[in-house]
Amino acid sequence: MNDTAPQQQPQQKKILLVTAHPEPRSLNASLAAFATEHLRAAGHEVQVSDLYAMKWKAAVDADDFPDEPGDRRLQVMAASERATLAGRLSADIAAEQEKVRWSDAVILQFPLWWFSMPAILKGWVDRVFTAGFGYGPTLPPPYSESALGGRRALVSVTAGARESSFSDRGIHGRLADVLHPVQHGLFWFTGMTPLEPFGVYRANDLPEERFEAAKREYAHRLDGLFTDAPVPYRTLTGGDYDHDMRLLPGVETPGTSGLDLHVRPHS
Repeated sequence: MNDTAPQQQPQQKKILLVTAHPEPRSLNASLAAFATEHLRAAGHEVQVSDLYAMKWKAAVDADDFPDEPGDRRLQVMAASERATLAGRLSADIAAEQEKVRWSDAVILQFPLWWFSMPAILKGWVDRVFTAGFGYGPTLPPPYSESALGGRRALVSVTAGARESSFSDRGIHGRLADVLHPVQHGLFWFTGMTPLEPFGVYRANDLPEERFEAAKREYAHRLDGLFTDAPVPYRTLTGGDYDHDMRLLPGVETPGTSGLDLHVRPHS
């Protein structure tokens, strides 16, 4: 008789992986393939948006909103909200929005170019996170469990520089600060719950043994996608900010400054 209790299987989740690198043999492509395989082996469903392979159109323009009259000034926020609420966005945007709605977590995999994401990925953000979908007056307030609440979010980046240069005294600044526009300004603004970013450094000439170590580290982060503690950003509606969206004086730990002001102190 086997007295061993059956192991509880992890709950199946749905994960959207968005990757942006022009070279299919790149480190980023390898990490995206590894993440996809690892997550599926754990029982999760994964959809991949490989933006370069998709030849994703990066620029927002009038073609995104087919019902807008061509003789009227294009006001992007208003036009995107009208098209979103009417279900009349261009087909490529609508398909990506449906993937986000489907997901329990979103992973962005990209090389850090000029301290930001590649233009094609910025274009995915610009076009997909329309008013009426990711933000806007018809949705709950931002910086809270708002429009896209209930989803986890992870940024996985590669950088050519050494890890120490992205530290608190490093010349590039902390990786969390460099990625603040993504972590706080995209994920948390729309209600998704961001985790601490994952980075692979010295990526331009990564030796095989370091790649194997990076995969082990990435696997650990992927295993914690739904259990690791998120970045504890303050909520807009939690009483820490005034009517002008400024942090109230005295709510922070003494000595806190900069972007750390918007992270709740450890209790």
